[in-house]
Amino acid sequence: MSLFIASLNSGSNGNCYYIGNETEAILVDVGISCRETEKRMKRLGLSMDKVKAIFVSHEHSDHITGIPVLARKFQLPVYITEGTRAKGRLFLEQHLVISFRAHVPIQFSGFSVTAFPKFHDAFDPHSFIVASASVKVGIFTDIGIACDQVIHYFQQCHAAFLEANYDEDMLTNGCYPSYLKRRIKGGTGHLSNAQALQLVLSYKPRFMSHLLLSHLSKNNNDPKLVEELFNQHAENTKIIVASRNKETPVYHITNQGIPPGSIKKKYESNTQLQLSLF
Repeated sequence: MSLFIASLNSGSNGNCYYIGNETEAILVDVGISCRETEKRMKRLGLSMDKVKAIFVSHEHSDHITGIPVLARKFQLPVYITEGTRAKGRLFLEQHLVISFRAHVPIQFSGFSVTAFPKFHDAFDPHSFIVASASVKVGIFTDIGIACDQVIHYFQQCHAAFLEANYDEDMLTNGCYPSYLKRRIKGGTGHLSNAQALQLVLSYKPRFMSHLLLSHLSKNNNDPKLVEELFNQHAENTKIIVASRNKETPVYHITNQGIPPGSIKKKYESNTQLQLSLF
C-alpha cells in the first residue's frame, strides 16, 4: 500500500495538506480560499472528486478560512470537535459536521485517520496520523513542544509534515513585541528549528523517506537556512521545505520494505501516553 501527499500551502497565511491513495483522499485544514485550493490541486493533477473529507486541527484562521465554501461546494464532511467548531465560529451545514475522538481511527477506502491531542494555544487542538496498511504519514504542525504523543507517532512515520516555525536568534532579535515572542516559544506556540531538529535527530526512523518542513515564519525564519540545517542530518530522507506561497509537488510514499514494528524504538516512555492535554 502507499499514500500520496502534498502541501498546498503552509504558513501563518494559510495551511492545507493533501493525503490520499489512488482512489480517495482527505485534506487536513483548509486555510486558503476554495478557489486557491482548487487551482493548486489542478496544477498538481489532483482531483477534488477524490477528496472525501476535511479534518480540522484547530480553530485558528490560517487553518479554517476556506472550509465553509469548500465543504458546501463539494458537500465534503468536516471532521471537527465541537469545541473547535464553536471557537472557530464555523458556519457549516449540519449534515456535513462529524465529530471525532482522539485515538479512535476513522476508516476510508484503503486508509485510516487517527487524531491525537497536542500542545497549542487553541481550544481543542489535534494532530493527525494517516495510515495505509504499514505506511504512515504524520501531520505535526502548530505544536508547542514535542510531547510523548508526538514522539510516539513520529517514530512510526514513513513521511511527515513537521513544523519548523522559527529560528531562535531571528525571533529574539526580531521586531515582534515581547508578549508575542513569549507566546511563540512558550510551550503552547510553535516548534523552533532547533526543537524540530532535535526531534529528528532523536526519533526519526531510518525508514522515513520524506520530511516536509512546514509552517515556517515569514519574519523569523529562512527557507534556505532550514533546508541546509536539516539536509546535514537527512541521511536517506528527502528534505522538502513547504512554501508559504505555493504548493509542493506530490510525493509518493511507500513502505520501503521495513515495517515500523521491526525497528527498535529509540525512545521508551515510562509513563502512559496522555489521553488529553487540556
